[in-house]
Amino acid sequence: MDNAFDLKAGQAMNIDMPFDDTDSGPEAAENLKAVAVALFAERGVDGVTLRQIAEAAGQKNHATVGYHFGSKEALVRAVVVHGAKLIDELRNRMLNEIEAHGGPTALDEITAVLVRSSLLPSNPPWSDCYNRFIVMLQLTNYPLFMDALEGRWNSGYLRCQNHIRTLLADIPSRQVNRRLVLMGGAMAGIIAARERELADASRDHPMWKSERTIESIAGALAAILVTG
Repeated sequence: MDNAFDLKAGQAMNIDMPFDDTDSGPEAAENLKAVAVALFAERGVDGVTLRQIAEAAGQKNHATVGYHFGSKEALVRAVVVHGAKLIDELRNRMLNEIEAHGGPTALDEITAVLVRSSLLPSNPPWSDCYNRFIVMLQLTNYPLFMDALEGRWNSGYLRCQNHIRTLLADIPSRQVNRRLVLMGGAMAGIIAARERELADASRDHPMWKSERTIESIAGALAAILVTG
């Protein structure tokens, strides 16, 4: 992982010291979430301590995470919601544009929306880390992931599902449901793998950076919906 999030040991201060209100602004909370998602993506939620997050964020007081979020679980929830909101807002904007032109008329149009919105282009660190974080969290603590969302921030995904069901109207709903589950799992795994490869700065990754690859991912997901 990039050492940009590592802090020299000499910068650490005693966690029991009174809270420094210079670290209490909204920018500090946003920075903590950004640092947390990167660390969680690399090491998993259980592999990162609040002290490490505070140090990586450049905070002088290790109690700063508790000040802003109350607990590690609350921070995890905040990270889940932050990324989910970004994806959902982008997904809905993309769907609005397609629907304004009479679409979608093909499955790969819908899967392209799902893929491209999940990539969060040009929004680091969320575009670099969020999908890996989510995949790892779902594998280790799925109830926490679902509870954090509270049934919200998925309106764009539900709209995509409705379009898919319309295009597959001649297929029994039970089969469509199975295909949606398979498609969702495949998408999460592929996008997380892409993030992992692009995080390796030691070499170039022309395949994963290619626009053709993004199109191929969307096409493969559409194929699952047709034949899954």
